[in-house]
Amino acid sequence: MLTKESFKGDAFIVSEDFAWETVDEGVQRKILGYDDHVMMVCVRFEKGAIGSLHHHVHRQVSYVESGRFEVSIDGRKKILEQGDCFFVAPDLVHGVVALEEGSLVDFLK
Repeated sequence: MLTKESFKGDAFIVSEDFAWETVDEGVQRKILGYDDHVMMVCVRFEKGAIGSLHHHVHRQVSYVESGRFEVSIDGRKKILEQGDCFFVAPDLVHGVVALEEGSLVDFLK
């Protein structure tokens, strides 16, 4: 059950209050709102940067905020651009390649 005590942070999230964290070459992220059940992460990519193939137990929905990405999910690939989304079921291997500079907004549950 979601309670005010389980939330990690303030209910109002101001992006500029969070620093970008380098996670790989050409890839930075900001972990914003989260609790024990859901998390939102902004991830920005330089052109050619790779979000390495990985998997996790969480469901993930990602929104392409800007740019173009080659997205791989469970061996299937598709090019997505600004305004598109993708859904990753638990434990599926997935990753992205930035075809141009861009950013994703990830929601994990």
